Amino acid sequence: MIWSKGMLDGYEVWTGRTEVMEMVVVPELGSRVISLSNRMTGREWLVQPAGVLETNGYASSFGSRDGSGWDEMFPTINVCRYPAYPWEGTELPDHGEVWSIPWEAHSEEEQLHCSVQGIRIPYQLRKTYSFPREDTLRIDYAVHNSSPFPFSFLWAAHPLFQIDEGIEIIVPDELTEIIVSYSANGRLGEPGGIRTWPQPWEESPHIRLNRTDSRFAATAEKFYFAGELPEGTASIYDPVAGEGLRMMFPMEKVPYLAIWANYGGYQGQYHLALEPATGLLDDLSYAMGRQAAAEVPAGGTYTWYLEISWIDGQKKEVKSFDRQ
Repeated sequence: MIWSKGMLDGYEVWTGRTEVMEMVVVPELGSRVISLSNRMTGREWLVQPAGVLETNGYASSFGSRDGSGWDEMFPTINVCRYPAYPWEGTELPDHGEVWSIPWEAHSEEEQLHCSVQGIRIPYQLRKTYSFPREDTLRIDYAVHNSSPFPFSFLWAAHPLFQIDEGIEIIVPDELTEIIVSYSANGRLGEPGGIRTWPQPWEESPHIRLNRTDSRFAATAEKFYFAGELPEGTASIYDPVAGEGLRMMFPMEKVPYLAIWANYGGYQGQYHLALEPATGLLDDLSYAMGRQAAAEVPAGGTYTWYLEISWIDGQKKEVKSFDRQ
């Protein structure tokens, strides 16, 4: 069996397993993935919970979380008010609604199906986990809009990866600029500022954003690559261990990519997130005002997917010709 159900800290957990990959999800805790591990090397890629699993109240601060696991950010990241009729003025919570409320889950035909209903806007978000290959986890997403009005949203994956200094961040070669969303102590400048990737300051060549820094660097930054992506792929690679992981997603449905790099500068935590996203920057109202948010038509459904595959030393080059 690929999927098995168990209990952890009083919560139902589902484990999916192949010969080389294992993941664990907790539906009641916002359908959070708490483990993504390579069974061949023994490497756990996600930051592990600091203690027992705990629930967070609806519309609570995401900063009260322990900085572990993988959550879904939907339908916004920053707190904002929905700007359009008929939900105009409706406040959407910090990091969205779905990370802090229970999801339904069941397995069927080697797939795990998870779903959740919106609270302040009438949508249903579904995701289906499967393993199309032994070394690949696939998540198929669908947002259904049950209302008679179009609904815009911002979704971003938020996997907090365990890292060491010197991990390489690999994105398409065509990406040369970033837009600052957050920078602790203003190292990258003000939000909305444009910087060069991967070297943001010509006068400071030691600052390179495509490699992880030390846990003692005391920096924390969130930025998006400027404009829509030339292809839907992003990877991280550990040159010391000779292994990494690659994300692939449909750029026509998920046209943006963000990076959250926390090297001790936010709550003393140390992790990295690659965040494919359907909208630009973290505020849904901002994205909608710039026609840079996804939209589900009245009564319609918006679908996309995300695949994660292992990279070994022989497959480090993840260029466009390498895509499947």
